[in-house]
Amino acid sequence: MKALLLKIAAALFTLLFLISALVQYNDPDPYLWYFIYGMAAVISMMYIFEKLPFWVALIAGIACLAGVIITWPQQFEGVTIGQGDIKNIEEGREALGLLITALVMMGYAIVLRFKKV
Repeated sequence: MKALLLKIAAALFTLLFLISALVQYNDPDPYLWYFIYGMAAVISMMYIFEKLPFWVALIAGIACLAGVIITWPQQFEGVTIGQGDIKNIEEGREALGLLITALVMMGYAIVLRFKKV
């Protein structure tokens, strides 16, 4: 039952990552985000079909965490347009998206690491 729930969650994240990629069309750097969210969707699908190696999930999670650190704005002003400097808001949104992606990837890595064979 637990394995089925995890696969359902991975399917939901696959869908959410694909939607996240699709809405990047008006971003200043859409191809980077197509790649990031597209790879997250592929990794989620690999998890569903039990083809995801632990090390892939771990490296993806670490890379996304590094992205959070690199992307985090100097001054976080929230995510709502009109309530601060647009550059800070854009960087904050990107960093939070990477944080969510990192948490999902690390979640896959943890489950795979402690999976009973």
